[in-house]
Formats: sequence, structure tokens, C-alpha cells
Amino acid sequence: MTEHAPLPSDAEETLRAILKTRFSCRAYQDRAVDPALIEAALADAQHVASWCNSQPWHVVACGHEETRRFADALFEHTLSASHASDIPFPARYEGIYKERRSTCGWQLYDAVGVQKGDRAASARQMRENFRLFGAPNFLLITTPKALGSYGVLDCGAFVTGVLSALTARGLGSIAMASVAGFAPFVRDWFSIPDDRDVLCGIALGWPDMEHPANTFRTNRAPQEQVVEWR
Repeated sequence: MTEHAPLPSDAEETLRAILKTRFSCRAYQDRAVDPALIEAALADAQHVASWCNSQPWHVVACGHEETRRFADALFEHTLSASHASDIPFPARYEGIYKERRSTCGWQLYDAVGVQKGDRAASARQMRENFRLFGAPNFLLITTPKALGSYGVLDCGAFVTGVLSALTARGLGSIAMASVAGFAPFVRDWFSIPDDRDVLCGIALGWPDMEHPANTFRTNRAPQEQVVEWR
């Protein structure tokens, strides 16, 4: 009978600290990331659970030069292209989900000085998504079309694993559905096979903690809102 490997005595505290420390990083230092750090984070994330151990994710990992080339091309493309995603985006946000989304958005706008009603300023901030927020590295995550929603679910677990593993190494990161909103362009750029869906990107690097976009933190719902005991 296989037994659990013994955990470090501080494993619970370490996990809690990583999850609570992680944030969506929207500004990065002009500083190279050792590829070995990224490789190690991806190796750690490979241990997340997936249905029947299918491990459906595939990662395109971009170094600094390729990240900049892609970001420049993506930004130019989105100036005139229409939104087109492989996986449908949310039809709408309602109730508490709309409230949480709005609160998060206004926290960002308040931090970077965007005033309510200033559509030009909010549009400029939104377009920073397509510069990848100046991150020196980028990961593209794709999922098999044939595995449908559960393949997406498994890849979501992998993305959480990657973000957590990067945080544990002091790196900043942000998961980006915005990149998947221009899937045909991304597919062509990275030569993604037709049997895979473009799911999301992850921008990463050493965080610029002096930048106002990194000065706020989103809150989390109390357990009574999301947990029902029976």
C-alpha cells in the first residue's frame, strides 16, 4: 500500500502564504528571468490533478525576445481585429459575480488614476493586456478540443499550479484570457494545431512593486457565500 510522503512541518503555512501572496501582476521590472526558474515552476505544476491523469495542457514557453515580438504583433493586430475566441467567453456577469468583477475593475482604475467616465483612459489601461503588461516572458496554454469542458477544467488546475509555483519563486504573473480573445492570430503565430483550443496566456517576470497597478489586492468572499455544508 502506497503511503503519503511526509510533508514538511510548515507545509500548511507555506501553502497558505503562497495562495494569499499571489496577485495578478500588471507591471514588471526590466530584468531577465532565468529560464531554469520557469522550467522548475512548470515541473511543479505538472503534479496537479487531472481527469484519469490525462494532463491535457500544452505550454508554449516564450523567452524574452519572442515575448516582445509576440506582444508587439498582438498589440498591432488588436487595433483593427475583431474578437474571436475558441472557447466562448462568459455571456454575462450577474448578481454577486458582476459585483465582484466591477469591484476588481475599479480597484485597478483607482490605483492607476483612471476616473469614472474617462473611457479613453480606461481603454488605454485595457490595451495594456495586449502589451502583456511589459512582461519579459509569456506562456500560452492550449487544450484538446475533444476533451471539452473537462479538459478546460484540468487546464485551469494547471494554470493555478503554475501561478502558485511562480509565486513561490518570487516571480509575478497574471493569467490572461484576453489573449485567447484573438485566437486565430495566436493560433497562426504559434502554429497551434487545429485539434487544440487556445485557452489562455500567462505573462510573468519579476514584479515592479512600485508601479501603481500592483499596489492593490482583491478581496475574497467569506466561506458562507461559497460553501454549503450538509
